[in-house]
Amino acid sequence: MMTNPEALVLAGDGINCEVETAYALSTTGFTPQLVHVSDLLDEPSMIKKFKLMVIPGGFSFGDEIASGKVLALKLKDKFDELLKEYVAQGSLLLGTCNGFQVLVQLGILPPPQNNNHVASLIHNATGRFVDRWVSLVVDPKVKCAFLSGIERFDLPVRHGEGQLKVAPGMESYVTSFACLRYGNDINGSFDLIAGLTNNTGNVFGLMPHPEAFVRWTQHPAWTSMNSPALEENSTTSLKTSAAVATLPRPAEPHGLAIFRSARKSID
Repeated sequence: MMTNPEALVLAGDGINCEVETAYALSTTGFTPQLVHVSDLLDEPSMIKKFKLMVIPGGFSFGDEIASGKVLALKLKDKFDELLKEYVAQGSLLLGTCNGFQVLVQLGILPPPQNNNHVASLIHNATGRFVDRWVSLVVDPKVKCAFLSGIERFDLPVRHGEGQLKVAPGMESYVTSFACLRYGNDINGSFDLIAGLTNNTGNVFGLMPHPEAFVRWTQHPAWTSMNSPALEENSTTSLKTSAAVATLPRPAEPHGLAIFRSARKSID
């Protein structure tokens, strides 16, 4: 009998989406394990037993200096080389929101050019924190294990530093790793980029939160969706009727689709 692959979900130091992330992973065929940052740094070699590592969203170290900067420095001190080896062997690495910021600060995404960082995530162009649902578009030309078979989807965003800023002359290079874009401009990101991958597609960083859309009722338009949550609950007064226009129903909530795509890539 095939066992579910183990997934490390980083916790502590201001990360606050680890429980939702672990739930999404367990629902899509992983065996998640919550690991505190300090425990990982005490025993960094533990990463070798996991098929997926996730750095969830949150406010690591209160976003001091810059979002993700302090956690990235902490990981870089004892974990940098092991993490690079982990990625090089094809294991999966996911960073969502604050986790994406950490991957950018580490210089993992976008992949460095001549050992130099070529992009940063800075304050939103509006200067305001953005908290809303957004439509997202997958670029089929950019391979990413987490997005296989997915074209468009909705997820919530909640960030103050999500604007992707690219170094002059590096625009085409960064675009080659842009696997995910916003349907419209929400934070001033270059080329509407919402997520990046690496050369082999086993690393994925994105500002939206896939762990926040794992049930139909989490979507703001769930009452007008022709979804299983509505069809199966015959007692709800909000059940969609034939007289009410419904939205197209995806196979499953979009956040789960991302984690399930990652699970399938391991088989």
